[in-house]
Amino acid sequence: MADPVGPSYYKRGSIEVWDFIRDQGLNYHLGCAIKYVCRAGHKDDAIQDLTKAIHYLENEREFLRECSGRVSEEIRAAKRIDDFLFESAAEFDR
Repeated sequence: MADPVGPSYYKRGSIEVWDFIRDQGLNYHLGCAIKYVCRAGHKDDAIQDLTKAIHYLENEREFLRECSGRVSEEIRAAKRIDDFLFESAAEFDR
């Protein structure tokens, strides 16, 4: 009979997977990747679990790339504003 608190494939080692995920402060996608890596070969199909882990890692990577692009654009926009303000102040000081 399965443990009502959690399946045995998450209880190998000295710490449960969800405790590790919390301890490391991982977000949802990274936590899911860890979960699937830890259960690979211990539940159903290991290849399927590793494929799911890769899916979550790729999703996180794309999210970070999008965030990085937005931050870069925000930095460029702030620099344009700063340049404009500097030029305007220089004109005002004349």
